[in-house]
Amino acid sequence: MADEGRYKASGAEGEFQAGSDGRALKNLLDITCPEEMADVETALLLKLYEHLFEKDLPSSLSPKDIQDWHRWWLGRVYPWAGSLRSVNVSKGDFHFTVASYLPKALEAYGDKYLNRYHTLDRLEEDPLFAYLAESHVEFILIHPFREGNGRISRLLMDVMATNAGYGPLDYSLWDTHKEYYFRSIQAGLASDYSYMTKLVTDIIRQTDER
Repeated sequence: MADEGRYKASGAEGEFQAGSDGRALKNLLDITCPEEMADVETALLLKLYEHLFEKDLPSSLSPKDIQDWHRWWLGRVYPWAGSLRSVNVSKGDFHFTVASYLPKALEAYGDKYLNRYHTLDRLEEDPLFAYLAESHVEFILIHPFREGNGRISRLLMDVMATNAGYGPLDYSLWDTHKEYYFRSIQAGLASDYSYMTKLVTDIIRQTDER
C-alpha cells in the first residue's frame, strides 16, 4: 500500500511530469526523478509533523482538517493538494472508492470515526485498538487523495493514538510485513478488522517497548 507510485489512475491527475518517463507525477517543482520527489515529500511531511506535534494537538477532528493537512504538506508540490481526487485509482485489481462518491464517503467517515476523537482518552485498550484499526482500514479504502494517502493515514493514526496516550507510533513492523498489511486492508471490505487490530496492537506494543 505504501508504494503509491504503482497506482493506476485516469484523467488529469494521472498525468506524469514531462521527462520523467512516467515515474513522477506532474508537479509544480518540475521534478522528474522519483527519488528526488520522495526526498522532497519526506522533508515536507516532517515539517507537518513538527507543526502538529510541537503544539497542543487539536481538540476535535473533521474531514476538513485532514484536507488541510494534505494541503499544508503537498501544496508546494501538486496543484491538487488538499482536494479530493477527481480520478478513480486502483492497485492491481483492487479498486478504491469511486471519485464521485468521495465527498459522501469522507463525510460518513467523519461522522463515524472523527467525531469520536475527543473520547479516545477514555477508552480501554481493546476498544481503542479496535477503533484505531477500523478507522485506519476505512480511511485507506476511501483513499481520498491522488497521492499520499498512506502517509496521511499514518499521521491521522499518530494524532489519534497520541490523543489517547500512545504514539506517535513505530510502523516498521507494517513495512516489514507489507503483504499481511495489504490483506488486512482487503479483509476490511467484508468488515473484518481483526487482522488490522492485531497489527495495530503489535505496533503499539512495539512503540511502548522503545
